[in-house]
Amino acid sequence: MKALVYRGPGQRAWTEAPDVAITSPTDAIVRVDTVTICGTDLHILKGDVPAVSSGRILGHEAVGTVVEVGAAVQRVAVGDRVLVSCVTACGSCRYCREASYGQCLNGGGWILGHLIDGTQAEYVRVPYADNSTHKVPEGVSDEQMILLADILPTSYEVGVLNGKVRPGDVVVIIGAGPIGLAAILTAKLYSPSRIVAIDMADSRLEAARKFGADVVVNNGRDDPQAVIAELTGGLGADVTMEAVGVPDTFELAVRLVRAGGHVANLGVHGAPATLHLEDIWIKNLTITTGLVDTYSTPTLIGLVVSKRLDTSPMVTHRFRLDEFETAYDVFADAANTGALKVVLTAS
Repeated sequence: MKALVYRGPGQRAWTEAPDVAITSPTDAIVRVDTVTICGTDLHILKGDVPAVSSGRILGHEAVGTVVEVGAAVQRVAVGDRVLVSCVTACGSCRYCREASYGQCLNGGGWILGHLIDGTQAEYVRVPYADNSTHKVPEGVSDEQMILLADILPTSYEVGVLNGKVRPGDVVVIIGAGPIGLAAILTAKLYSPSRIVAIDMADSRLEAARKFGADVVVNNGRDDPQAVIAELTGGLGADVTMEAVGVPDTFELAVRLVRAGGHVANLGVHGAPATLHLEDIWIKNLTITTGLVDTYSTPTLIGLVVSKRLDTSPMVTHRFRLDEFETAYDVFADAANTGALKVVLTAS
């Protein structure tokens, strides 16, 4: 089969790879019909995730068709159209029993495209398939569904829910890439008074407005602290979300939040960020981090089915699987290409 293979920092190739096969009775083999590229894949290519070894097939998001199941699989069958979740769950360990699937102790968690071969291929082996896939409802397209594999549950769980967004809050989202835009979409479910998006790319700030941001700030030209101070009477934001994954944006998120407020980190960090406890110890801040658990995926699927969430505008570029190299180039150069999510299909 063909797959997008990581060859070390800065190197990747769409090339021949060994065919996937059932290795456990709980496995399923899924033919990949639709797949996307995540910002985390770009972090891997930069060398920010050293656990990813050379030769690994990347990717942790897909919609596809089940073509084979192990003897213990009960909830999905050959022919089913399924979402492959970015997080794999055994369903029985201590963490899975608490719905903390991202911390699965039995070989689950974020493993696809990380510790085992992932979804950016013609076929993917999905461990613990009963717990790690979701059937695609009738009337929901692959493009709508693919965004529920990672960015929607990540933004909702790690950003909105961990950040304790409440009605009337001023919410600041730093980074208007796909995860930041998904955070805007899901924060709106809780009726904040203002959503502020901060980014250095005007194209992404325009997208943020379309997704529901009330105020946009280009921090390459303007002072975010001055803007937030004016909006809040000098108090600061109730909730800030870091959705980039670099030290400067995390430290900015801490500076922009009010005393007693909440900083929710969504970004994947490859370098240390300074936590200025000498300044913030007195502010009663809550700072949360987290890998998505995907316990909210069924809820989000229901919101898409009922048309309470419209994810379709997130997809800006479409390619075939054999155009993976070009798709990566377009996605990585989002400031110039305007790419939000790129989608690749088998035909």
